[in-house]
Formats: sequence, structure tokens, C-alpha cells
Amino acid sequence: MPSDSTFVEVKNAFQAIAGLESLTAADEFFLTSSVNRAVHRAYNESDSWPRYLVVGEERLLFPYKLSGGDSLTSTLVNQNFKFFGLAEAGTVSIGGTKVYNGADGLATSNTLIYKNTGNAWVVATNVTSSVNSSGIVSFGDSGTVQYTETDTIKNDAVEDVKIWNPRGGASKLKVLTQNLIPYVEGGSTSIGEFLRIYRSKPFVNNSALEYEFYVDSLGCNVLNLRSSTAHSVFVNYKKELTTNYTPDSTDIPSEFVDYIIYTALSDFYTGDGQAEKAALAANQANAMLDIELLRLDKKANNNTINKRFSTYVNRQAR
Repeated sequence: MPSDSTFVEVKNAFQAIAGLESLTAADEFFLTSSVNRAVHRAYNESDSWPRYLVVGEERLLFPYKLSGGDSLTSTLVNQNFKFFGLAEAGTVSIGGTKVYNGADGLATSNTLIYKNTGNAWVVATNVTSSVNSSGIVSFGDSGTVQYTETDTIKNDAVEDVKIWNPRGGASKLKVLTQNLIPYVEGGSTSIGEFLRIYRSKPFVNNSALEYEFYVDSLGCNVLNLRSSTAHSVFVNYKKELTTNYTPDSTDIPSEFVDYIIYTALSDFYTGDGQAEKAALAANQANAMLDIELLRLDKKANNNTINKRFSTYVNRQAR
């Protein structure tokens, strides 16, 4: 398990190497800045640092993002929606039709997209519902319907609806089709970088097939999803780096400490106008980081976890 060092330990080691009996307030301020910048640089040097690496974690998929809801309908419709299940036959929805659940950072919510008994898609808030282990959604009530499909010929897919009639006012509902994994999901660690996306849990027994994807400001967009009812995928990712180390910090990554110290020493010499010593310290810092990167290679994280082998199969659209 990766170990941590305290800021005091880093500071004492820096003073010993720099030959400083004490640090002024200004020196300590610049040391704090150097520590944070060095950790950020080291973090970016590899996707395989064990302390930041998460392998095969299940994450929700969001096929739709709705917007346009206002005070005359409801702003609760303005969120991402995940596949929730298939409706049971009843007085609210047509049996066997798809139900989508508003779930921005949540496992469930009471804002749903479903087909009413008139075969029209609706977006409703305050719906009482539940889903069983077989993926069948039961409705306690229809909720407050905010938007209703009014196309003459009703559509099978939400994205094909041309006209959404609002409950009040004249707001236009916008439906964005996507297969998004957000950077942030309630109850889970925030994602810094997406590395690989799998159909099933990887590195357990059998090989897991992978999805192609691209990343934008909203998160990871999965391509060629195998099923329109798939509600989750499995992700290798790098945890988000949230560095804000202070003189009271006790959680500085120990594997970065030697690199941090020599980076800080280089910064110190640069600020003091000693360019030659600064360059030597910078070279030493890079050598220390190279040692840690070599250890990653020995652990095989680069080859096994993050390297994708190119084959005929995984080059095909799936």
C-alpha cells in the first residue's frame, strides 16, 4: 500500500540537503508552492501510480441529457438520465417499454422518462416507483407530468420525439443523446483521467471486451454500446488529483518525496540566481522520478492494466 510522508519530513530533508538551519516565512511559502507543483508534475508522468489507479470499477451510463425545463414546468428535468428498467403493465405505463431515471450523481431519483398508456413519452417529476432485481419498474403513481410527446405517430425512442408539449408556458425541451460516464458520480471517487472502458468486470476470470471512447468536458463518451438497455460499464481510471498541501499536511505521497525535494531545491537555487546549481538539482529530481517510474514498470501496471493490445477483434466496431 502506498505510504505517506508529512510536510515536516519533506521540509527537514530539504533543509538538510540545502544546508539551511531554518526557513524564513518567505522560504516556507515558496517551499509549499514547490511541493504542490512537483506532486502535480509527478502525477502527470504516469497513469499507473498505484495510489491513483482504480481498475474495473462499475460506473453508471447516462444515455440522455435533458434541458429546457423552467419555473413553469420544472428545472428538475434538467439533468442526465440513465436506463432504469422496463415498465410493468399497469395504469401508468405500457408494459415492457423502457424507463429512464434522472440520476445526476444519484443512484435513483423521482424524475422519470417513460411511455404512458397512450403510447406517448412523458417526462414526469415526483414519480413514486421502484425497480426489482429483474429490472422491472413498478409505478405507484404517474407523478407530475412536465412534458408530453404530441407527435401524431408516436416514437419508439426518446431522441426521435419531435414535439414535446410542456405542462405550462412555452419552454422547449431539448434531448441530447449520449452514452456518458460523468467525471463525478455520487458515492464514488472523482475521475481525473479515463484509461480503459470494459463491457464486463475485467481481470477476474475471462478476458473482458473493451469499448472505444472519447473524452470531453462532461466526461467519457462510450462508442458503439452493445445494448440500448446497458446501464453501466467498468472503468479503469486515474483518480482526480486535488493537491493543496500545506505545512500541516501529513499525506504527501512518499514515492514522490525525493523528486519533490530536489525540485524544491532547483526552485530555491533558481530564485537565488544560481542557475548551474538549479540545473544540477533539476537533473537529480528527474533521476529520482525515473527511479519511481522504473518501479512501475517492474510492477507491470503499465503493460497489464493500462496497455491495450491491438488485435483484429478490438479494432472492429462493436
